[in-house]
Amino acid sequence: MQRTLAIQLTDRLSVPKNWVTDVVLVLTGSALVALSAQLVIRLPFSPVPITGQTFAVLLVGFVLGSQRGALSLALYLLEGIMGLPVFAGGGAGLPWLFGPSGGYLLGFVLAAGLVGGLAERGFDRKFFTTMIAFACGMLAIYIIGALWLSNYTGWQASLQTGVLPFLPGDLFKAILAALALPTAWKIVK
Repeated sequence: MQRTLAIQLTDRLSVPKNWVTDVVLVLTGSALVALSAQLVIRLPFSPVPITGQTFAVLLVGFVLGSQRGALSLALYLLEGIMGLPVFAGGGAGLPWLFGPSGGYLLGFVLAAGLVGGLAERGFDRKFFTTMIAFACGMLAIYIIGALWLSNYTGWQASLQTGVLPFLPGDLFKAILAALALPTAWKIVK
Protein backbone atom coordinates (compact mmCIF):
# COMPACT_ATOMS: atom_id res chain seq x y z
CA MET A 1 0.00 0.00 0.00
CA GLN A 2 1.37 3.38 -0.97
CA ARG A 3 2.38 5.61 1.95
CA THR A 4 0.19 8.59 2.65
CA LEU A 5 1.12 12.20 1.96
CA ALA A 6 1.88 12.94 5.60
CA ILE A 7 2.57 10.78 8.61
CA GLN A 8 -0.65 9.48 10.14
CA LEU A 9 -1.24 9.13 13.85
CA THR A 10 -0.85 5.35 13.57
CA ASP A 11 2.45 5.80 11.73
CA ARG A 12 3.89 7.63 14.76
CA LEU A 13 3.65 4.44 16.83
CA SER A 14 6.72 2.22 16.89
CA VAL A 15 5.34 -0.62 14.80
CA PRO A 16 6.83 -2.05 11.61
CA LYS A 17 5.63 -0.27 8.47
CA ASN A 18 4.62 -3.12 6.14
CA TRP A 19 1.59 -4.79 4.62
CA VAL A 20 0.97 -6.88 7.76
CA THR A 21 0.65 -3.70 9.80
CA ASP A 22 -1.69 -2.24 7.18
CA VAL A 23 -3.89 -5.36 7.27
CA VAL A 24 -4.05 -5.33 11.08
CA LEU A 25 -4.95 -1.63 11.09
CA VAL A 26 -7.68 -2.11 8.45
CA LEU A 27 -9.14 -5.06 10.40
CA THR A 28 -8.98 -3.09 13.66
CA GLY A 29 -10.74 -0.12 12.07
CA SER A 30 -13.50 -2.36 10.77
CA ALA A 31 -13.91 -3.99 14.19
CA LEU A 32 -14.11 -0.58 15.91
CA VAL A 33 -16.95 0.50 13.61
CA ALA A 34 -18.73 -2.84 14.11
CA LEU A 35 -18.52 -2.46 17.89
CA SER A 36 -19.73 1.14 17.77
CA ALA A 37 -22.73 0.04 15.69
CA GLN A 38 -23.99 -1.90 18.68
CA LEU A 39 -24.61 1.34 20.60
CA VAL A 40 -28.13 2.02 19.30
CA ILE A 41 -30.83 4.50 20.24
CA ARG A 42 -33.96 4.06 18.15
CA LEU A 43 -35.94 7.18 17.34
CA PRO A 44 -39.70 6.61 17.09
CA PHE A 45 -40.04 9.09 14.22
CA SER A 46 -37.04 7.96 12.13
CA PRO A 47 -36.06 4.76 10.31
CA VAL A 48 -32.42 5.70 10.99
CA PRO A 49 -31.15 5.00 14.54
CA ILE A 50 -28.59 6.95 16.50
CA THR A 51 -25.45 4.85 16.80
CA GLY A 52 -21.80 5.29 17.67
CA GLN A 53 -20.88 4.49 14.07
CA THR A 54 -20.37 7.97 12.66
CA PHE A 55 -17.84 8.89 15.33
CA ALA A 56 -15.98 5.61 14.81
CA VAL A 57 -16.09 5.94 11.01
CA LEU A 58 -14.53 9.39 11.09
CA LEU A 59 -12.05 8.44 13.80
CA VAL A 60 -10.89 5.50 11.66
CA GLY A 61 -10.43 7.85 8.71
CA PHE A 62 -8.53 10.40 10.79
CA VAL A 63 -6.22 7.84 12.39
CA LEU A 64 -5.63 5.46 9.47
CA GLY A 65 -5.62 7.90 6.56
CA SER A 66 -7.54 7.90 3.31
CA GLN A 67 -6.54 4.51 1.90
CA ARG A 68 -6.58 2.38 5.04
CA GLY A 69 -9.63 4.25 6.37
CA ALA A 70 -11.69 3.69 3.22
CA LEU A 71 -10.53 0.05 3.08
CA SER A 72 -11.61 -0.47 6.71
CA LEU A 73 -15.10 0.76 5.90
CA ALA A 74 -15.32 -1.22 2.65
CA LEU A 75 -14.35 -4.30 4.68
CA TYR A 76 -16.99 -3.40 7.28
CA LEU A 77 -19.67 -3.30 4.56
CA LEU A 78 -18.45 -6.59 3.10
CA GLU A 79 -18.59 -8.23 6.54
CA GLY A 80 -22.18 -7.06 6.97
CA ILE A 81 -23.20 -8.18 3.48
CA MET A 82 -21.70 -11.62 4.17
CA GLY A 83 -23.94 -12.00 7.21
CA LEU A 84 -21.75 -10.96 10.12
CA PRO A 85 -23.85 -8.98 12.66
CA VAL A 86 -21.87 -5.75 12.31
CA PHE A 87 -24.60 -3.28 11.36
CA ALA A 88 -26.69 -1.29 13.86
CA GLY A 89 -27.96 -3.47 16.68
CA GLY A 90 -26.47 -6.65 15.21
CA GLY A 91 -28.04 -6.32 11.78
CA ALA A 92 -26.55 -8.16 8.84
CA GLY A 93 -27.14 -9.04 5.22
CA LEU A 94 -27.49 -7.38 1.85
CA PRO A 95 -31.02 -6.03 2.60
CA TRP A 96 -29.46 -3.55 5.04
CA LEU A 97 -27.71 -1.82 2.13
CA PHE A 98 -31.01 -1.56 0.27
CA GLY A 99 -33.00 -0.38 3.29
CA PRO A 100 -33.60 3.19 4.49
CA SER A 101 -30.18 3.53 6.13
CA GLY A 102 -28.22 1.97 3.25
CA GLY A 103 -27.07 5.34 1.95
CA TYR A 104 -25.52 6.20 5.29
CA LEU A 105 -23.62 2.91 5.25
CA LEU A 106 -22.32 3.60 1.75
CA GLY A 107 -21.43 7.16 2.79
CA PHE A 108 -19.16 5.75 5.50
CA VAL A 109 -16.58 4.63 2.94
CA LEU A 110 -16.46 8.04 1.27
CA ALA A 111 -16.38 9.87 4.62
CA ALA A 112 -13.50 7.79 6.00
CA GLY A 113 -11.50 8.37 2.83
CA LEU A 114 -12.31 12.08 2.84
CA VAL A 115 -11.36 12.79 6.46
CA GLY A 116 -8.34 10.52 6.06
CA GLY A 117 -7.20 12.64 3.13
CA LEU A 118 -7.71 15.81 5.15
CA ALA A 119 -5.79 14.29 8.07
CA GLU A 120 -2.96 13.47 5.68
CA ARG A 121 -2.81 17.19 5.01
CA GLY A 122 -2.59 18.00 8.73
CA PHE A 123 -6.25 18.81 9.42
CA ASP A 124 -6.22 16.59 12.53
CA ARG A 125 -3.59 18.61 14.37
CA LYS A 126 -5.56 21.70 15.41
CA PHE A 127 -9.00 22.13 16.96
CA PHE A 128 -10.50 24.31 14.21
CA THR A 129 -9.21 22.28 11.26
CA THR A 130 -10.29 19.01 12.92
CA MET A 131 -13.80 20.49 13.23
CA ILE A 132 -13.74 21.39 9.52
CA ALA A 133 -12.61 17.89 8.54
CA PHE A 134 -15.23 16.29 10.80
CA ALA A 135 -17.93 18.49 9.26
CA CYS A 136 -16.81 17.50 5.75
CA GLY A 137 -17.02 13.81 6.67
CA MET A 138 -20.46 14.24 8.22
CA LEU A 139 -21.64 16.19 5.18
CA ALA A 140 -20.58 13.30 2.93
CA ILE A 141 -22.53 10.84 5.10
CA TYR A 142 -25.58 13.12 5.28
CA ILE A 143 -25.73 13.81 1.54
CA ILE A 144 -25.53 10.16 0.48
CA GLY A 145 -27.69 8.98 3.37
CA ALA A 146 -30.41 11.60 2.95
CA LEU A 147 -30.55 11.16 -0.82
CA TRP A 148 -30.97 7.41 -0.36
CA LEU A 149 -33.51 7.84 2.45
CA SER A 150 -35.54 10.24 0.29
CA ASN A 151 -36.41 7.27 -1.94
CA TYR A 152 -38.35 5.89 1.04
CA THR A 153 -39.68 9.04 2.69
CA GLY A 154 -39.47 11.92 0.20
CA TRP A 155 -36.90 14.70 0.35
CA GLN A 156 -38.38 16.89 3.10
CA ALA A 157 -39.07 13.94 5.40
CA SER A 158 -35.58 12.66 4.68
CA LEU A 159 -34.10 15.88 6.04
CA GLN A 160 -36.49 15.92 9.02
CA THR A 161 -35.91 12.31 10.02
CA GLY A 162 -32.45 11.54 8.66
CA VAL A 163 -30.42 14.71 9.17
CA LEU A 164 -31.84 17.32 11.54
CA PRO A 165 -32.28 15.08 14.63
CA PHE A 166 -28.64 14.00 14.35
CA LEU A 167 -27.02 17.45 14.13
CA PRO A 168 -26.73 18.15 17.91
CA GLY A 169 -25.12 14.76 18.60
CA ASP A 170 -22.77 15.13 15.66
CA LEU A 171 -21.72 18.58 16.85
CA PHE A 172 -20.87 17.01 20.20
CA LYS A 173 -18.89 14.24 18.44
CA ALA A 174 -17.05 16.86 16.36
CA ILE A 175 -16.02 18.73 19.50
CA LEU A 176 -14.81 15.47 21.09
CA ALA A 177 -12.74 14.67 18.00
CA ALA A 178 -11.39 18.23 17.82
CA LEU A 179 -10.23 17.94 21.42
CA ALA A 180 -8.93 14.37 21.21
CA LEU A 181 -6.99 14.30 17.95
CA PRO A 182 -4.76 17.35 18.43
CA THR A 183 -4.12 16.16 21.99
CA ALA A 184 -3.14 12.71 20.70
CA TRP A 185 -0.69 14.34 18.27
CA LYS A 186 0.91 16.26 21.14
CA ILE A 187 1.27 13.03 23.12
CA VAL A 188 2.86 11.01 20.30
CA LYS A 189 5.31 13.78 19.35
